[in-house]
Formats: sequence, C-alpha cells, structure tokens
Amino acid sequence: MAANNKGLNTICTHTGELEDKQHKGAVSPLYMSTSYAFEDVDVKRYPRYFNTPNQEGLCLKVAALEHAEAALIFGSGMAAVSTSLMAFLRAGDHVVLQQTLYGGTYNLVTEEFSKYGIEFSFTDGWDAKDFADKIKENTKVIYVETPSNPLLTITDIEAVAALAKKHNVISMIDNTFASPVNQNPIDLGIDVVIHSATKYMGGHSDICAGAVASSKEHMERIFHLAKNFGGSLSDYTVWLLERSIKTMGIRVRAQNENALAMAKFLYTHEDIDAVYYPGLPSHKDHELAKRQMKGFGGMLSFELKPSLDSSKFQKSLKLIKSSMSLAGVESTVLSPTQTSHALMSPEVRAEQGIKDGLIRFSVGIEEVEDLIADIEQAIASVKKSNLVYSNN
Repeated sequence: MAANNKGLNTICTHTGELEDKQHKGAVSPLYMSTSYAFEDVDVKRYPRYFNTPNQEGLCLKVAALEHAEAALIFGSGMAAVSTSLMAFLRAGDHVVLQQTLYGGTYNLVTEEFSKYGIEFSFTDGWDAKDFADKIKENTKVIYVETPSNPLLTITDIEAVAALAKKHNVISMIDNTFASPVNQNPIDLGIDVVIHSATKYMGGHSDICAGAVASSKEHMERIFHLAKNFGGSLSDYTVWLLERSIKTMGIRVRAQNENALAMAKFLYTHEDIDAVYYPGLPSHKDHELAKRQMKGFGGMLSFELKPSLDSSKFQKSLKLIKSSMSLAGVESTVLSPTQTSHALMSPEVRAEQGIKDGLIRFSVGIEEVEDLIADIEQAIASVKKSNLVYSNN
C-alpha cells in the first residue's frame, strides 16, 4: 500500500523507517558515518548530499506526510526557506510575498535580496487580489505563510495556487504553524511546502531542523542548490527528528484541542482585550480556515487590557514558560516585538498589526485546567502589583 494511502499516525510511525537487519530492533538504526564507500556501490553517499541512510528515510516520511513526491531535510527552517527561494530566483527576478511573515524570512528578503539583484513586493493584505496586484512580468515566485506568525491570519491557499498557475510562477508556503497534521497545501495546488521542523515535527524543543516537500522536478532544482549551500542535518539529529515525528499526529491533535479551549477561555475573559485564533467563530478568517484546515493548530495570540503590563504578566506565569520558540509539548509564551519580529522596525510592525503588548501563546499538552489556573494567578499578580503601585 502506498504511503499516501495510509493513515496519518501510521505514516508518522512507519514510513521511511530503516530496518535493523542485524539485531531486529524496533526503531531505525542510526548510521553515524560521514564517510562511505564509492566503489561497487549503487549510491555514493555523503552527508552534504542529503543521502545518508537516515537522511533518505526521513525524507520519505516528510514527503508522505505532505502528500509530495519528494522532500529534503535541512539544518534549520531558515536554511529550508532560503534554499527554496534562491533555487527559483535569479538576478532580475521578482517575488511576491505575503504581508505578514516570520521575522527571519522578512529579514532574509529585505536585507539580502537586493544584494543579488532580486526584486520583491509585499502584499497589502491576504486576499488573492492582493497578490494579483503585485505580480509583474518578471515575477517568478509567490510566497505565503498561513496561519501567519504571530496574528494567525489565514490566506486562501487554493486561490493563491490558482493565481500562481495562471501566471506560470512557483507558489511556496511556510506550513510550520499548521503542520502536516492540520494542513496539506500540495492538495490545494501549492508547488513547494516549507517547514521549520524545529517546531511541530520536532515537538520537544530539542531539535533544530527544516524541511521542504514538492514534486521530484522541483526538489531536484532545490537539491542542486542545497548541496552547494551546505545546509544538511547531522544524522544524529535526523534520527531524533524521525523519532519525534512518530508522535506528531497525537501531539498536534492534543494541542489543537487545548488551544481551542484556551482561546475560548481568553476570549470571554474580562482582562483580555483581543484573541487571535482561527478556530474562534469571531476570527475574520474562520470560515476559510474551516475549509482548508483539518484542525486549527496549537498557536494563538492575545492582548491584555492596556492597564496590565504584558511583561509582568509573562514573568508571573509559573507553569507556562517564557520561551523563544514554539510547538513543544510544554506551553510557552513570548512577546513578538522582543523576539521573532524584533528586527522589524516599529513602523512595519504597526502596519502588520503587531502591538507591543501582543503575547504569542504556544499551547502544549498539559491539562487545560492547569493552564487556566496559571493564567488566572498571573493576571491576579499583575493586578495586585498595580494596586500596590497606585497606593504608593
């Protein structure tokens, strides 16, 4: 039976696993060698060529999860992003990018592309028309991220993919926030799917990796640049990532459930000003999210009432960790203006609706009751601090 015909958890657990022929172990053996024979072999293996046994096995798993013909795994999400974009762009080309992007991707484009003679335009919104308005004769790539980081805006994947095909350009998507559990953009017409595998694929806050999935033709083009850029992943990390993906379906579905519960709690809380989560009917893109996602994800953002200091609130949390990354089994919060989007100017952040008090919440697998109790005590602590300050 083909991998794509198997269920999600079966693919996570078994596709791409390596057989331990010597000892019959239950998990993939780990091949640590960085040097392989070159004579009388079918494949000349070398880590930088993404073809060690563990690398090949993991690539099969990622491709199956994204319903793609082929995939590659990289040393980081940004290695995956930069290699994919540069594989299809040359001096004189133009790329259209979504208005709201991960800060690292935004910095790559705004700080580096002009050095290589590559033009770029950011959309004014998230509708297909916003992308269409920016397309030029030399446009080669359309790049989207949905749900977006950190405001969880939703872009119509099918409409963007159709627009790209109409203009004969490559469509790319950062699918990190959704994960393959909740969204498969290739099924909706997207050409290239990119992940920071550090996040939901890794899921335990102990792996740094990236992944790209696409057709064999597109992946061959990406591979030829990737082997020169040298963004390969060590086999030990590859082995750890394969282990982590085995539980991705179970983890992410649990995080979906918890995030929806937390979003509902925050939405009705008297001390919360705004909640951004596509699973809420109040979210402007809720119906679109329902149409193209299988689950709404474990990420949300919220804003406290102006009288409550967001920094003090985060420092007052006892169970939920203040942490730079996301998507681990543990719940974490951060301030995008101080971390993921810190390199953006205040003006650009304001244009994107990212306020200084915005808190990004990566919901883990803890009991919802415990997460609610932690948020309640942190809010009470900030209120008490405010009362003491006003009395003085």
